[in-house]
Order: sequence, then C-alpha cells, then structure tokens
Amino acid sequence: MEEMLFYDRMQFAFTITFHYLFPQLTMGLSLIIVYFKWKFLKTNDPHYNKATHFWMRIFALNFAMGVVTGIPMEFQFGTNWAKFSELTGGIIGQTLAMEGMFSFFLESSFLGMFLFGEKILGHRWHFVTGLLICLGSWASGFLIIATHSWMQHPVGYEVLENGKFVLTNFSALFTNVWLWPSYLHNQMASMVTSSFVVAGIGAFYILLNKNVSYGKLFLKTGVVFGLISSIIVAMPTGDLLAKNVVKHQPVTFAAMEGIFHTEKKGAEIVLIGQPDVKDKKLDNKIAVPNVLSFLTYGNWDTEVKGLDQFPEDTHPTNISGLYYAYHIMVGLGTLFIGVMVLAAFQLTRKQLFQTKWLLWAFLFLMPFPYIANITGWYTAELGRQPWLVYDLLRTADGASPTVSSGNTLFTLMGFVGLYALLGMLFAILVGKIIYHGPEPKHS
Repeated sequence: MEEMLFYDRMQFAFTITFHYLFPQLTMGLSLIIVYFKWKFLKTNDPHYNKATHFWMRIFALNFAMGVVTGIPMEFQFGTNWAKFSELTGGIIGQTLAMEGMFSFFLESSFLGMFLFGEKILGHRWHFVTGLLICLGSWASGFLIIATHSWMQHPVGYEVLENGKFVLTNFSALFTNVWLWPSYLHNQMASMVTSSFVVAGIGAFYILLNKNVSYGKLFLKTGVVFGLISSIIVAMPTGDLLAKNVVKHQPVTFAAMEGIFHTEKKGAEIVLIGQPDVKDKKLDNKIAVPNVLSFLTYGNWDTEVKGLDQFPEDTHPTNISGLYYAYHIMVGLGTLFIGVMVLAAFQLTRKQLFQTKWLLWAFLFLMPFPYIANITGWYTAELGRQPWLVYDLLRTADGASPTVSSGNTLFTLMGFVGLYALLGMLFAILVGKIIYHGPEPKHS
C-alpha cells in the first residue's frame, strides 16, 4: 500500500507541476495584454497593439499546453484517486465542474476571437474580448482554489453514514476564510511570474540591440507590474495566509518553520538551517531571536507551538521537503521585491535601460518565479499531509485500491517521456516567436 500510494502521489505531483508551468503565466499575462490593448486605445500608438499581438501569441501557446497537460489530471481523479472522488465528489465536483463549464469555455471561446477577429470586431470590441479572456482566466483560478481551500479548511459540509461528504451550504465554499487570501496570493504570484517574463524578454531585446523600443516598453511594464505584485504577494496576502496556517493548521506551521520544540518566550525566525527530523533539531542554523513571534502574533514574546505539542501521526509526512519548499518560496519572494524596488528606482532616475548588470539580472531571473510558484504549491500540499481533506480524510484512504503501483509507475514514465517532448516543442515555438519579435518580417 505504501509503494502504491508513493507512486500515486508522484504521478500527480509530476503532472500537476508540469501543468502549472503554463497557467501561472497565462493568468498574469492576460492582465498585461489587456493593459497593452487599453494603452493602444488611449494613445493610438501602434507599438502597444503590436505588443498585444506578440504576447497573445505566447499566451495562446501557453494556454494550449495548459489544456493538453490539464486533461490527464482529471483522469487521475478517477484512476488513482477513485475513493477520494467517490467520497468528496459531491463537493469538489461542483467547483471543478463550474471551472470547466464557465471559466474554461469563457476563456477558450473568446481566445479565437481575440487571435483572429481584430479586423472584424474593431479595436474596442477586440479589447472587450481580451478583457473576457482575462476574466475567464482569473475565474478559473478562483474556482480551482475554492476547491483547494475546501480541502485545506473544509466548511459547509456533512458526512453521511456511508462516509460520503455532502454540501449543506453552497455559499460557504466562497466565504471560506482560507479562500480569499489563497486566491489573491496565488494571482499576485502569477503576476510576478508574468512580470519577470515580460521584463526579461524586454531586457533580452535591449541587450541584443534588437527591437529596442519594444524591449524598453516590455521592461518598463514588467517592472511596474512586478513591483506592485511582488509586494502584495508578501503583504498582505502572504501574511494573511500564514496566519490562517497558524490558526487552523498549527502543526503545519511548526514544520514549515522547523520548530521541533515549543518556544515559550518568543520564537526565532530561521534564515538558514537544515532540519534533522530524526534528532528533532535544525543543524547549522542562522536565526534572528523573537522575530517569528512578532510577525505571527504582533508580540515579541508570544509562545509558538512546536511539533512536540502534536501527535506524531498528525505531523506532515515530509517535514524536510515542506521546510525547504517554504524557505525557497520566501527567499525568492524577498529577492523579487529587492530586484523590483531597485529596478523601479533606476526607472525613476531614467537609468534602467543603461544599467546592464540589472538587465542581465532580469534575464537570469526569468525561471525563478516559476520555482517560487511551484515551491509555494508544494508548501500548501506537503503541509496538508497526511490529509487529503484536512483532519477528516487521510491521503491513504483516498487512493484507488485496485490500481497497482506497477501500472502507475509505467504511466508515470510515459508522462515523463511525453512531457519532455512537449516541453521541447513548446520551447522551440516560443523561441521562434521571441526571435522574430513583435514586428516579424514576412517573406
């Protein structure tokens, strides 16, 4: 059973990690595309309209990859996690169905119109279709995270005698205290990814001395959006989400922060350290005294519970992985704020486009928001373990007992090979779009 559960989780982790490389860009990028089109309507500057078309081509590729890689996850609910689907389908099926029927179809229907219908629609209606794509994209994220939030903090439900969960209060799904901080945190993190990608490609054009006017536009836009979103990711959304974890999942918070023993007179915040789960300690740590208590409770001396206060069978099953995922996310988020503040300062001084080391930094940092987003999701999912539905349904009780570990491993290897090919094809196609630029020369 343990081997089967391991491969079930590995397969879902791999497929959803690869899948989320694409929506995390499209959600944020859709808003930037709407901004470019709006600027074109206001200024009638063709640069903005060509920027709109350039980024829409990249959006469309990401959207297509997101659809292709998202479908297998739906099937896994029925194959690898049939018991989970049977017990909770009456609740999570509603938000997932709404995401497919409303958000996905809204986004996909108007995507074709936006890509090919500008001449027929005219610029104002073309802008409206872009706005609807953005709305669909963000609504999709909202409904997915409503599902996730119910698994983290179940509300509005009743458990029947046969163990099935039924919804007793539909509105509770959308007033869940876990939902709004999670959703806004996720969407702003998506904006950070999009901002760094837009700024990074802008920096690439400036360094290459090619499409320089677009490079400057992309870099400036990326810095403005990135500065706002990277700050909001930390405060208030990240802070509110962390306080939710403290209140509703204190054992998870202790594992995230590497607190093995309760700190009664104020908890230190660990900057660097390696968790030794066997001996219940952090090795080689560098910490600042009492700061964690202040950030969590607004008081320097407040007690923070450690893992020793909770039964071991409720501890997250991968404390080291959770600890590192959380600290990588926080560390990168802090770095992003620093880079964006510095870039905004140089922009106000009209020195940004000449600061070559900062241009190289944007180019180098392009993959890192993806890492921060993925480790953020790892933090949420590893932190919820050993539960599928927190404190109600254990992960081991949601797996399909009839699907062997050999079958799951075989299909996992197939996914790895197929996604490697898809990834290479995607990189080639996006590379061609970037190479030709916003003003491709047609032969």
